[in-house]
Amino acid sequence: MSKPFPLRNLEYKEHIMPANQACQGCAGSIVARIVSKVMGPNMVRQQVACCGPAFMNVRTPTIYGEVFEGAGAMMTGLSRAFKRLGRDDIIVTGIIGDGGTVDIGFQGLSAAAERNEDLIWIVYDNEAYMNTGGQRSGATTRYARTTTTPVGSLSRGKKERKKNVPLMVALHNVPYVATASVSFPEDLIGKLAYARDLEGFRYIHISAPCPTGWAFDPRNSIKVGREMVNAGLWPLYEVLGGETMQLTYKPKELRPVKEVLKMQGRFRHITDDEVEEIQQEVSYFWERLKAKDGNSFF
Repeated sequence: MSKPFPLRNLEYKEHIMPANQACQGCAGSIVARIVSKVMGPNMVRQQVACCGPAFMNVRTPTIYGEVFEGAGAMMTGLSRAFKRLGRDDIIVTGIIGDGGTVDIGFQGLSAAAERNEDLIWIVYDNEAYMNTGGQRSGATTRYARTTTTPVGSLSRGKKERKKNVPLMVALHNVPYVATASVSFPEDLIGKLAYARDLEGFRYIHISAPCPTGWAFDPRNSIKVGREMVNAGLWPLYEVLGGETMQLTYKPKELRPVKEVLKMQGRFRHITDDEVEEIQQEVSYFWERLKAKDGNSFF
C-alpha cells in the first residue's frame, strides 16, 4: 500500500526545462513535472499525440510516437530492450492523455497489461482530446459540452457515462492500479513512488482539470480538482495485485456534485434533473467503493 509523501521531501532538481507552451493553469503540466521528479533521471518517457509536446520538455530521453494507438507496443519494446541490455535501472514510463489511453490506445494498454509488461502507464486525464480542439473522449463526463457533443435542440452534450478504465485495468490482475489527482499531490507522489519500486505493469490514472476545455478561470485548476474529489466525481483509491482495493482519501461527507459542476462552463447548460442523474451515479459508485475498501476487489 502506498503512503502519502511529504512535498518537502520531494527532489528539488527539475527534470523538465523551464517555460513551455501549455495553456495557463494546465494541470497536465503539473502531472509531467511531478512524475519526472519522482521517477528521476533514469526515466525513459513514452509519449503519443496529446497536449504533452506543449509542456513536457524533459531532460530525460523521450520517445515520441505519432502512432496514437501505439503506446503499449512501444513501451513494451523499450522495456524488453533495456532488459536485454541488462539495464534494470531504467524506468519505462508513459505519460499519455485520456484519448491515447481509454479510446484509441486501449487495445495496446490491455495487451501490455495482460502480458504484465514491466512499465508504468501514467494517464493525465483532462477528459477530452484537448490538443485537437476539445473533442469528446470515453473519459468525458456525461452531459459535458465538447466540440463534438455540442449543446442545442438535438444534443445535451455527451450522452454516455465516463468510461471507468482504472477498474478495467485492475481486472487484468496487474501489480498496481491507482487513481490520483494533481490537487492531492502528497497522495499522488506516494502512489508514484510506490509504483516506481514495483515490477510488472503499473497504471496510475490522474485527474488533470483543463481550464481551456472545461471553461473555468485558470487560477482555479487545483480548486476544481479538489472539489471533484470531495464530491466523489474522482475518488482516490488503489488496487493491489488485482486483489485488494483501498480508498486513500475519504471525505467525511461527499459534497453535492452541483457545486463543482457549476464551476465549469462545459456544464453551464445542464438542468437540475441532469445534475441529479450524475449525483445518483456518483453516490452509487461511492457506496460500492466504501463497501470494497480494504477488502477483496472482486
